[in-house]
Amino acid sequence: MDDTIITTYYLCEEFLKAIGHTDDRQVRLSTAEVMCKALLAAAFFGGNIEKTRSFLEEYGYINKAISKSRFNRRLHAIDPRLWRTLFDVLGEAFKHSQPAQTYVVDSLPVPVCDNIRIKRCRIYPRQEHGEAFGGYVASKRRYFYGLRVHLLVSESGEPVEFSIAAASEADIKVLKEMDLELPEGATIHADKGYTDYHYEDLLEEVGVKLLSQRKKRSKRPHSACTEFLAKPIRQYIETVFSKLSTLFSRKIHAVTPRGFELKIVCFLLAFSIQCL
Repeated sequence: MDDTIITTYYLCEEFLKAIGHTDDRQVRLSTAEVMCKALLAAAFFGGNIEKTRSFLEEYGYINKAISKSRFNRRLHAIDPRLWRTLFDVLGEAFKHSQPAQTYVVDSLPVPVCDNIRIKRCRIYPRQEHGEAFGGYVASKRRYFYGLRVHLLVSESGEPVEFSIAAASEADIKVLKEMDLELPEGATIHADKGYTDYHYEDLLEEVGVKLLSQRKKRSKRPHSACTEFLAKPIRQYIETVFSKLSTLFSRKIHAVTPRGFELKIVCFLLAFSIQCL
């Protein structure tokens, strides 16, 4: 844990210095400390800031503290682009460490509430959004209400790109909106939900191959050998999702949509740091 705490703080501090970020002289906690505290909460305490603060104070990691409400204001004042840029920096490092340039993409459901409480959900009210946040998990044969985290990981399980979308959004639609800044010759493995022949041809033109699982009556079936070799690679992302889900608390506590999505981003970043 000590190594993770030191690595997280050093990474946040050096990242902010590199982009030229400066804090006001009057702040009691620097932006690097606020980011570090949020990431440590995601890594060890299911996103619980109070438990994180108590732990850091008890073991002498911090000797100055601010109130919970003040910390939340500081946390939400951080530009969301900083979190995304920090994730992209780590993603670029993971890309360059992959000689095979093999990747897997899939989506992880993140429920915002139990199905029985959908009508009372305040973060994403159903009366305002309709069925946009209603989704279905085929592998578990159950419906859920919330978001999907679309994650692109390397063959070693290191996250390189992500997108957060409403549960009803089609997988292939979200994939088309992702940057996919991959080296030429990269191969992306995906399940049936990412099948789009036209998009595969477009990626082929820029040197990226999308190898999605084919349906039984596909017009472009893969050979039996290709399907056999691709199956264990596609399944590896399930292990990644399992490790990522262990960081989540039983219920991600949030009051606003932005707060809920910010906690998901912190979980993703905390997981990325653990992969270093």
